[in-house]
Amino acid sequence: MSAERELAAAIRAAILTDENVQALLGDPARIYDDPPSDPVFPYVTLGRVDTRNADASASAALEHGVTLHVWSRHGGRAEALDVIGALRAALHDAPLELEARRLIFVFASFSDVFRSGDGRTTHGVLRLRALTEAI
Repeated sequence: MSAERELAAAIRAAILTDENVQALLGDPARIYDDPPSDPVFPYVTLGRVDTRNADASASAALEHGVTLHVWSRHGGRAEALDVIGALRAALHDAPLELEARRLIFVFASFSDVFRSGDGRTTHGVLRLRALTEAI
């Protein structure tokens, strides 16, 4: 499994087991790579996953950027802001479990919540940064 896929899976697992996230996104939490054609709102999608070489020593270190998207139709921004907050709390400095790599850190580096172009949906973005190295 690639480093990117393993990190994305660990992030998803952390979200799925967090009680505060479940309170907002259901149990199991509604997080998708590809949402269903008629999803229940709110939900989260896994967006861009970018990786850069970060070798600073003898280890094969990688710096990862992972973007999570929140989608809400509750009206206003409150629901999307609450989901962003729950995701941040669940993932910032989280001890994510990886098998083939060692997690050095993961942190929430950016968030934004805004009205989507359709006029009905509120869109939230949470960007994570992580550093992993080969075991």
